[in-house]
Amino acid sequence: MRRVFRTRTFTRWMRKAGLTDDALCEAVSEMVQGLDDADLGGHVVKKRVALPGQGKRGGARTIVATKLADRWFFLYGFGKNERANIDKDELKMLQEVAKEFLGFDDRQLAAALAAGEIVEVCNGNDQP
Repeated sequence: MRRVFRTRTFTRWMRKAGLTDDALCEAVSEMVQGLDDADLGGHVVKKRVALPGQGKRGGARTIVATKLADRWFFLYGFGKNERANIDKDELKMLQEVAKEFLGFDDRQLAAALAAGEIVEVCNGNDQP
């Protein structure tokens, strides 16, 4: 079952950017089909996501932790107009965060959800 989550930091950014949970679920569906924009290594990928009223090309860039299987964590996002890309230090930090989240067992995942560290966006039962 595919489960999609967003971190607290990502949630704050996506609200300001006007990004929706449906857009995140659609992005994961595309990535499952091999349509990611860049494999950054360490189970971290970059995916373009359209913002309301804009296409993907001028929209948002999201950084996602995944093993291209059952769990997807949206870690970071930025507008194309905000910056060109993340730097090496940011990538290293995001890879460490990805390793932590992707290593969670069911109990740790439930604890992170209960603590509000992550929010479940969609799962295999409600994919677009």
